[in-house]
Amino acid sequence: MAITAQMVKELREMTGVGPMKCKQALEQFDGDLQKAAEYLREQGMATAAKKAGRAANEGIIQVYQHHDGRLAVLVEVNCETDFVAATEQFQNFAKDIALQVANLDPKYVSRDDVPQDILDAESERLRKQALEEGKPENIVDKMVEGRLNKFLAEIVLLEQAFIKDDEKNIEDLRKEIISELKENIVIRRFSRFAIGEIGDEETDED
Repeated sequence: MAITAQMVKELREMTGVGPMKCKQALEQFDGDLQKAAEYLREQGMATAAKKAGRAANEGIIQVYQHHDGRLAVLVEVNCETDFVAATEQFQNFAKDIALQVANLDPKYVSRDDVPQDILDAESERLRKQALEEGKPENIVDKMVEGRLNKFLAEIVLLEQAFIKDDEKNIEDLRKEIISELKENIVIRRFSRFAIGEIGDEETDED
């Protein structure tokens, strides 16, 4: 099957991967966009895993301010080199993260950042809720686990659905940019300030 420029463009929009790799994936899967996209995402995850331990000490602090001046966000996004920090792809990623924080107001960068007492309290609340709904004891644990994951997907940045594409979450997006730029990319911390809101805290990823 002939691979067209339009097919390559669509796959790039789906995955954020460069045109040559998109073309190669499409050729490998005979033009099947979904299979090619899944393959590239798996490759991206493998690349991200390999690079996860590498030091990311460069990067930028991205600023977002709402047009009315009542909401602002600071996000620190790190990479390995100042060369990558200056690229359009990296800076666009940082802007997307700042916009995500502004709109969906996460409380933590990663699941590991959530204090254990908050997890325990929420698990207890969900267990009590499930029992009050009359759910059998033998399925309560699975229900609590599922609902806790949903809770975390609301408050943890990396687990939130991406506001520009709810088919992926922020961790998926991070892995895609790692695959594209060939460096470890870390969302280090963020702060969100809104007029009249108290208690927003700077949040760190180890």
